[in-house]
Amino acid sequence: MRTKKKSGYVKDILWSYDLKRFDVEKFAKIVVVQAINYGEWKHWVRIADMYGSDRIRRIIENTPISEFRPAALALAAVIFGVKKMKYASRSSYIKSKKTVAKA
Repeated sequence: MRTKKKSGYVKDILWSYDLKRFDVEKFAKIVVVQAINYGEWKHWVRIADMYGSDRIRRIIENTPISEFRPAALALAAVIFGVKKMKYASRSSYIKSKKTVAKA
């Protein structure tokens, strides 16, 4: 990783987060998903510089496909060499939450 500094590019895609307390390493998944879904090309370049293509590919592969906008995900898959996606049906997600709530 080249830098951990929160640049203006990252701030642009994390408008709903308190960036004074936001750790870009701890919450790399949020940064990557937000950049892919809502970022411009400059944001994609920035996350590639921050995390590297291999880490971004792993984040994408381990994030449920439903968290991405379809067109953005298709482009990200080509750019970052994503071979497989994590599919999670909505009903499975709801069932897992109900199970946790009962415990």
